Amino acid sequence: MAYQELIKDFQNTRETMRSFLVYGLKTRTGFEGKSARTYDDERRRIASWLGEYMCWRQDQDGRRVFLSVDSRQIPHNPLYQAFRTCSFTDRDITLHFLLLDLLEEEQGHTAGELLDAIEGRYLADFEDPLHLDESTLRKKLKEYESLGLAVSEKAGRTVLYRRAPATGVDLARWQDAVSFFSEASPLGVVGSYLLQRMGNPDQPFRFKHHYILHALDSDMLCTLLDAIRRHRAVELTLPSRKSGDANTQKVFPVRVIWNIQTGRQYLLSRRPQENRLRAIRADNIQDVQVLEEEPQWQALQAAALEQAEHLWGASTNGWPKLEHISCTVRVQPGQEYILQRLEREKRCGTVEEIDPLTRIFTADVYGAEELIPWLRSFLGSIQSLACSNPQVEKLFWNDFAALEALYGGTDHALS
Repeated sequence: MAYQELIKDFQNTRETMRSFLVYGLKTRTGFEGKSARTYDDERRRIASWLGEYMCWRQDQDGRRVFLSVDSRQIPHNPLYQAFRTCSFTDRDITLHFLLLDLLEEEQGHTAGELLDAIEGRYLADFEDPLHLDESTLRKKLKEYESLGLAVSEKAGRTVLYRRAPATGVDLARWQDAVSFFSEASPLGVVGSYLLQRMGNPDQPFRFKHHYILHALDSDMLCTLLDAIRRHRAVELTLPSRKSGDANTQKVFPVRVIWNIQTGRQYLLSRRPQENRLRAIRADNIQDVQVLEEEPQWQALQAAALEQAEHLWGASTNGWPKLEHISCTVRVQPGQEYILQRLEREKRCGTVEEIDPLTRIFTADVYGAEELIPWLRSFLGSIQSLACSNPQVEKLFWNDFAALEALYGGTDHALS
């Protein structure tokens, strides 16, 4: 049962899942930097809510535990269960129910009045009552305000608290939409919570390609989106590529993009002293701290969004200028579906019709080499290819020559 395995720092659980259950498939002895007992505790915690999806195999180095999930069979993303686990003390849970009971009353209460009521009305008859201080109570009230459980209003210099009114939204009308959102959106964990309030109805959707691992980044993604909305800079904690140690970077977040082919999420950001976008994989971010509002946010955002319109994928590759690429595609009668796919997948490019069977695709992008894998899928229909970066043409035609040689053709690789 997940609620019996409470966690305080979700980052530890996230790292364990990625290193041992998803990417690394390491053994218990490979748990570097922490004790084997810590690994056992984390593994048991994860198994309490993902037990039916955990498998293992034995080799000469030991037992390797991993996740095995058929995304076509699961009705809901099981990783959302991780966010329903949290840490609380006896004091926390006692104060929670007492506060909600008092805040339900019609009149508002000051923090001092709430403290007196708790001690006089609820705790006075205990032999060893729980002692609270007003500072702790104020922190809890502020937390409840941020969660939408309580509201405050000023009456002169006095701050009164009361329970937030119910929204009255009929969630049943949105059941199908919420069901789809919970599995298809990068922040589907929100839909998962709403479905729980509906009684976890049957999921009417199944997905052939269902990327569930993005759920582990939901908390950081929510923080980043809030920072973007409020034009705030953020401090990211990222692992060093060389040493593996964590380091921090201050950036201005601009947009979150999602690769629908791999399920990976990226943060597009800029540093004030740089003139280009950076794409940072969300699963590489260990922590996010929201900072002050960026003074130059309007100029940074406008320039960054203009650059983002010329990205084919998530890679910027440090190109200082735009590269122009043009490709002529001609199909045979009956293959018009290829042209429909070209139009559908053009992204930031344009498609010009020459005749019913011929199209010219053009794009101005940063890092035109990112188009190569996509252009290869039209290989039998490409008549010509031109790019302002000659290395891109060379790469494409060398790939074509290698394919031709593989099937017994002549080697025409470019020098």
